[in-house]
Amino acid sequence: MPRRRAVPSVAVVTTQTLSSPAPPVVLLSDPRVAAVPVDESGEPLVRLPRELSATRERVRRGLAERLASAAGRLPDGIGLRVVEGHRTAADQAAIVASYTAELAARHPDADAARLRVLSSRFVAPLEVAPHVAGAAVDLTLVDACGDDLDLGTPIDATPEQSEGRCWTAADGIGADARAHRDLMARVLGGAGLVNYPTEWWHWSFGDRYWALATGADHAPYGPLS
Repeated sequence: MPRRRAVPSVAVVTTQTLSSPAPPVVLLSDPRVAAVPVDESGEPLVRLPRELSATRERVRRGLAERLASAAGRLPDGIGLRVVEGHRTAADQAAIVASYTAELAARHPDADAARLRVLSSRFVAPLEVAPHVAGAAVDLTLVDACGDDLDLGTPIDATPEQSEGRCWTAADGIGADARAHRDLMARVLGGAGLVNYPTEWWHWSFGDRYWALATGADHAPYGPLS
């Protein structure tokens, strides 16, 4: 396991109760994320069991173990549903290009650097993308029948589509959605995952963003083909 180093002064949402005041957010475009070294562990991708992912998404083995642990901490009648895990570099690049084009149309005066920052609220730059490392999942909570619980927005709602309610600590969501986000934070954070604060559904372990958030001196999971 990577050794710990000093956590950066700009905080990252990890395991705190989400109804508490939100700290400043480090985006994936922040140079400090790319500066985290990777010491690739070689840990393989594994398929999640169907009780966690109907599509049996692939993630690193250590992440799969932690997701199983988190699922075991949930109250009876509530489960996790993972909808996406590992993503190819080509797929990641296509999402970045599509969303950046949408932002460019909305913000015609924005230069490339500003568009990169805006884009990173919703999709990671390719070189640091946790999904490409097999280190991240997009997931939600479901009831005993497998139906999605109220988390305030659909998974993958952009900041524009959700009017900012996709941010994990956002105002403007109902009491049930807030309680469900807090529950996710407790069980996933308790299993060692970290949340990307602009997307309530995105949690990761072992990538550069995780290392920056937790103070690890390197990331054990780097990009995969």
